[in-house]
Amino acid sequence: MNFILFDGKARQQLMPLTTTRPIADIRLGILTIRQKWETYFSQTTSTLTVKYLQPLYPLHLEQDNVFINGSVLPNASLAYQIARLQPNHAITHGNTVLALRVEGKFPSLLHTTSGEVRPIIDDFKRQEPDAPFLKINYLWDIYSLNGVAIQQDFELLTLNRTSAPISPTNQVINPDAVFIEPGASVECAILNASQGPIYVGKGAEIMEGAIIRGSFALGEHAQVKMGAKIYTNTTIGPHSKVGGEVSNSVILGYSNKAHDGFLGNSVLGEWCNLGAGTNNSNLKNNYSEVKIWSYAQEQYINTGQQFCGLFMADHSKCSINTMFNTGTVVGVGCNIFGSGFPPKYIPSFSWGGSQGFVSYQFNQFLHTLKAVYARRNKTISDAETAMLKYIFEKSKVNELSI
Repeated sequence: MNFILFDGKARQQLMPLTTTRPIADIRLGILTIRQKWETYFSQTTSTLTVKYLQPLYPLHLEQDNVFINGSVLPNASLAYQIARLQPNHAITHGNTVLALRVEGKFPSLLHTTSGEVRPIIDDFKRQEPDAPFLKINYLWDIYSLNGVAIQQDFELLTLNRTSAPISPTNQVINPDAVFIEPGASVECAILNASQGPIYVGKGAEIMEGAIIRGSFALGEHAQVKMGAKIYTNTTIGPHSKVGGEVSNSVILGYSNKAHDGFLGNSVLGEWCNLGAGTNNSNLKNNYSEVKIWSYAQEQYINTGQQFCGLFMADHSKCSINTMFNTGTVVGVGCNIFGSGFPPKYIPSFSWGGSQGFVSYQFNQFLHTLKAVYARRNKTISDAETAMLKYIFEKSKVNELSI
């Protein structure tokens, strides 16, 4: 079997995080959705996504292909059921295709729109999933499901393994639910795993005085700064730095919130930076449900959430003491600064703040990006430059809506 993760209808609803990546490369829990599937199947996957992302996430086809919905989180039951699918069989739930198996290089019974596999479902023998499963459909699902996802990933990654020793300088509650990978450093911290597990990745560091309550995941080579207060259901992705106060939030990776300030019920993409003293509101003064901008509907929609904070896409940054209102959505490559609350919706490549915005010049953006990458010993590829240039050109006319 050759496993391919495809973008479904949820892609538009998960923008702007999916502006620069397939759904399967969103992180929630400890791993990205792709990493979860690859762990279950013990093999790599490829991707079927929109055309402008395909060079960065190439599609690999063989004679026998299994397409899996990239917005679905795996579990043991679903992975077992998919691995035993027969040709021209599909697993569906209502009108949603979870997985299907077809033979042929690229079957004529499939066509794609916005990276979605649209099978002529009558040609498949359908079956329902054998057990409940998790699926992300909206931005707020990422932080809402994060606690359950951390628990599932923790069990998957630590099965039949032993944690590295926990330093006696730490104060630990329920040490059996704390797992520290080799090379990580945790000293003089308070780790409370009574309500959920705590996972510390390879080469990561938790500095002195940090207070952490599980469920919590810290990615490889990420860092929790001195005196940080981390509340439950939070994921700090690899190579990120976090300080201050963080609650029920997900940072995908390579992003920094290194100073004091509050981040709650929020999701940050990669290569973001929040200036010192940045805060976001995650609760309205009247305690009503929060509305956010929807790329799919091109209007504000009700999240049904009382707690809902900041959603910031890749390569966006803000200056010191920035204040974000409840349910703020920030696109790709933005630079936000100045006093007052910026708008609740900030299109990609915007430069400015509450006083107004202009378009961020692409050459200036690229110059900054290269400097940021160089600090992590990385360089930008031609394919990534082309992808970002495409998003920039689209955003000058209208926010990317393909």
